[in-house]
Amino acid sequence: MAKLIGASTWEEDLYVHLTTHEQNEGEILTEYKDAAETSPSQAFRYLSALILEDEIRHHRVFRDLASALKTNAELSPEAPAVPHIGTWGDDAASVVSLTETLLERERDDAKELRHLASELKSLKQESLWQLLIKLMEMDTAKHIEILKFVKHHASKSLK
Repeated sequence: MAKLIGASTWEEDLYVHLTTHEQNEGEILTEYKDAAETSPSQAFRYLSALILEDEIRHHRVFRDLASALKTNAELSPEAPAVPHIGTWGDDAASVVSLTETLLERERDDAKELRHLASELKSLKQESLWQLLIKLMEMDTAKHIEILKFVKHHASKSLK
């Protein structure tokens, strides 16, 4: 593994952690891919494929974090894979406005999903449906957290 040029000990240790984790994740990607393709259970194949999609994204995020750390530590002129919060463009007010709209839509979606989950309770023992709705509720909660983060930071840049 290549060392970072000009990195602090902390940056070097973090870089090793990020890149090692990414390498270790490669094994789990293979295991989920195999499960999604070869499990005798159609339900497990379906669920394994969903997890595999998440794991692929996690793998990319670790790669992006390692790349951004390398770019920052080596004072590279290129833009890091994970951008700095920085400014929110020439019109931060429009970012805040759009974020508020998206937050409202996500919160409406969360209500609809809660309602749908309660309607599907009777299928809990015979179907994946309620689980899938619960997973979408979790994704919606994640989207809300992202949008709240954006709104908070973009609003600060207006002051």
